[in-house]
Amino acid sequence: MPEAPRTRRGPDLTVNPVSAVRGGLTPSLWDLLAFATLLAVFVLIGFGTRGVFGTLEESAAKAVSLDPRQLPWFAARTSLRMIIALVVSTLFTLGYATLAAKNRRARTFLLPLLDILQSVPILGFVSAVVVLFMNLTPGRVLGAELVAVFAIFTSQVWNMTYSLYHSLITVPRELEEMAHSFRLSPWMRFWRVELPFAMPALVWNAMMSMSGGWFFVVAAESISVGRSSVALPGVGTYIASALGASDLGAVGWAVLTMAVVILLYDVFLFRPLVAWSSRFHYDTSATTQVAPRSLVLEALRRARWVSAIRGPLARLGRGRPGGRVQRPMAKAPSAAIVRRTDRLWGALAALVTVAALWLVVRYLATEIAFDEVLHVLLLGVYTMLRVFVLVALASLIWVPIGVQVGLRPRLTAIVQPLAQFFAAFPANLLFPVAVWAIVRYQLDPNIWLSPLMILGSQWYILFNVTAGASGIPGELRDVSANLQLRGGLWWRKLALPAVFPTFITGAITASGGAWNASIVAEFVHWGDTTVEAAGLGTYIVAATNAGDQPRIILGIAVMSLFVIVTNRAIWQPLQRRASERFRLA
Repeated sequence: MPEAPRTRRGPDLTVNPVSAVRGGLTPSLWDLLAFATLLAVFVLIGFGTRGVFGTLEESAAKAVSLDPRQLPWFAARTSLRMIIALVVSTLFTLGYATLAAKNRRARTFLLPLLDILQSVPILGFVSAVVVLFMNLTPGRVLGAELVAVFAIFTSQVWNMTYSLYHSLITVPRELEEMAHSFRLSPWMRFWRVELPFAMPALVWNAMMSMSGGWFFVVAAESISVGRSSVALPGVGTYIASALGASDLGAVGWAVLTMAVVILLYDVFLFRPLVAWSSRFHYDTSATTQVAPRSLVLEALRRARWVSAIRGPLARLGRGRPGGRVQRPMAKAPSAAIVRRTDRLWGALAALVTVAALWLVVRYLATEIAFDEVLHVLLLGVYTMLRVFVLVALASLIWVPIGVQVGLRPRLTAIVQPLAQFFAAFPANLLFPVAVWAIVRYQLDPNIWLSPLMILGSQWYILFNVTAGASGIPGELRDVSANLQLRGGLWWRKLALPAVFPTFITGAITASGGAWNASIVAEFVHWGDTTVEAAGLGTYIVAATNAGDQPRIILGIAVMSLFVIVTNRAIWQPLQRRASERFRLA
């Protein structure tokens, strides 16, 4: 009688309940790391909120201190403000960018409004809300904290909004077809298909937005608008005090503190986010790539108590499967009704625009002479020429570097924290060098102050190009390798077309960032020495320091006009071309 075939038994999966309980209660190394991360978050919150409900007089007395021992507390206060602003920016981005991408009629309002908001300098936002927020809690620090958080929010949010909007309008067609085949509802399509596709680029732009917040932290924490002033304990106020006192030692301590804080941000926040978002990398090939790693993310994934909490939350978030299926669509309106609605909506948009322009012109006509308006327009031309030249030069430098970094994940892990630090480096810290060199060698400020404008915004190009290069599908890389594309042909046929959509996003935000940076780059001082360049930035700073509301509005209006015209004439046609011609499958 033949012997029955033997089956290979796997390991015994029977678990002793007592050992299971012991194993669940015994903390592992991953549990300790996860607990340390959570403890660091609570320490930051507790340390950073100290004194938030105090009086403005007490806060102002502590804010101007140049004692280096106060820097840990200052860093905690600044970091907490920036994290809160980043959370608010993310929520705003999810709502605003999604509505602009999904609703064609809303887009006619939202995109021009986004151009205007991006072009308004941080001093313009602060001058509009400083009195409002400070009157919410008279004499208390909390109102001033809201001013600072709002100012940092305005320096972070536009880059993220542009990134998500561009990703939503360039979702690969095969992903859209998949969502249609599975009959996903609009919510599930956004949550399961579109947002995951946009997540890698959004995370990279969130990193850049955090660095942009550091760039403007001096203006957010230490600012005066007419008779109203905001001086909060923080790294930005410390830098402003050090510059005012011409204390190079204090400037060095501020730079060291920024480096430590940015490194901690990278370890505990952005490196885990980059590693987590790599799971959404769009690639239809079987090519394996080196995924970025994070010790903090690994600890959160392997910690037993985190898994015990995550399981019930995940089951609660799944909901009923039936909620994922798209309901039958209602009958679409006729083409005639659509045309009439579009005409009515366009007429309403034109009416609102004309009314807003009329109110602004009418207000300014009673306060400012026409000759001064022409002069401010000329100042806008000077600043615009600087922006164009600087963005072009930055593109020539950072596009090739960004492509090479994005194609090498290990190199990305090295360059990422360095780029974050240099992107966060405030231009104010270079004022001593700029003022000394211009005065010592009698240089033209109109030329040699210009590099300060691109100091922070050039990194938008590097980060977006790096994100675009890291998202090149493996199958395209395999095809280019099989065809033996080399040199200029490889750049023309693969690299540049692949990163062109994200480069346009980076160029738009870099241009807007350069316009904003003109308020700190065209008017610099070190101690009692002040150097000025002719431009809109100098005009707005002078009007803000004098509390001259009509001239603040005129400067902001002219800057918004220039940004809208350049976006409509240059950037949006390029963005439309990128979404149509260089869109993935």
